[in-house]
Amino acid sequence: MIITHINGGLGNQMFQYAAGRALALRHGAELLLDTRIFDGSTQFGLGLHHFAIAARQGLPAEMPPERRQQRLRYLIWRGLKLKPHLLRENGLSYNAAFESAGDGVYLKGYWQSERYFKPVEAAIRADFQIVTPPSPANAAVLAELAERPAISLHIRRGDYVKDSRTNATHGTCSLDYYRRAVDLIAARMTEKPVIYTFSDDPAWVRDNLILPFAMRVMDHNDSDHNYEDLRLMSACRHHVIANSSFSWWGAWLNPSEDKIVVSPDRWFADPKLVNEDIWPESWVRLA
Repeated sequence: MIITHINGGLGNQMFQYAAGRALALRHGAELLLDTRIFDGSTQFGLGLHHFAIAARQGLPAEMPPERRQQRLRYLIWRGLKLKPHLLRENGLSYNAAFESAGDGVYLKGYWQSERYFKPVEAAIRADFQIVTPPSPANAAVLAELAERPAISLHIRRGDYVKDSRTNATHGTCSLDYYRRAVDLIAARMTEKPVIYTFSDDPAWVRDNLILPFAMRVMDHNDSDHNYEDLRLMSACRHHVIANSSFSWWGAWLNPSEDKIVVSPDRWFADPKLVNEDIWPESWVRLA
């Protein structure tokens, strides 16, 4: 049995699932999701149920003790090294200890690298097929995207802007980055692109992002329907992503071998935070 701790927004949840699923497939083991943090202590909602995932939410009795709520049991679990054995992410880059992890492991971390699940990429893509049917509005956009030379462009604001600590950690991508990224992709295309923008602040995008191409601002999906935006992003031909795990997955889920993905060269504003393994090899890093 493999247990993976699920935490954060949808993009983070997907990385945590993918690492757990890869390890479970390696050992032919069942995968359980530790979703206890979503019982009211997080601003985000659990979103993995919109996908064809091969895992179930673990029961309380199947989970290891929590440090804050069950301190004595937690100390016994850690001190005696009882199962499930804790495998904590060591830093932000790829953790080579993952390669030798056995069955009976509890994964805790973000696991933000394709390297954790690249050997089972086909299974992860199948698991992340969205099973919730699109709304009529989103079905109409999907039909458009099938006919247009679309570039998805994601601008992450929200807590990246409003929360000083989050801003110091992540920062935001500049308007100049987005303009240069679009120009880079457009120069490699044979048709003039149509830019489909996705953001948690679409009004700001309308007021501030000016591009020399047709642009559509996607503003019809709220945070409870972020999986709809993810589906639309992945249906675009090419991608300009933010330093965000959400748009990372929007680009990665596009199965086309011809896609162009442009990403910011720095993932974190804080120079002490580095994850050189977050970029797939074929993606373009733009300073």
